[in-house]
Amino acid sequence: MFGVVRRAFWFGTGATAGVGGALWVRRRIRRAVARYAPEHVSQEVASGVRRVGTDLREAWSEGRAEMQSREAELRQELSPGKRPKSLG
Repeated sequence: MFGVVRRAFWFGTGATAGVGGALWVRRRIRRAVARYAPEHVSQEVASGVRRVGTDLREAWSEGRAEMQSREAELRQELSPGKRPKSLG
């Protein structure tokens, strides 16, 4: 009698694990399919392009501002009546 109960327990445990695993795999597959669906991929690409475009504009603006400030410094150093430090 004890052997039957033990077998029933392990059968139930295995069946539960099998059903749970199958449901988990099914959910993972559905998520992957949804993630790579054309609509979702196009949305991801569009948002990535917008993000990169914004980063490039910010970098461009920052670079131009630094360039202009450095140019102003150099012009001030070489203004008439002032000798460059290196000539001395």
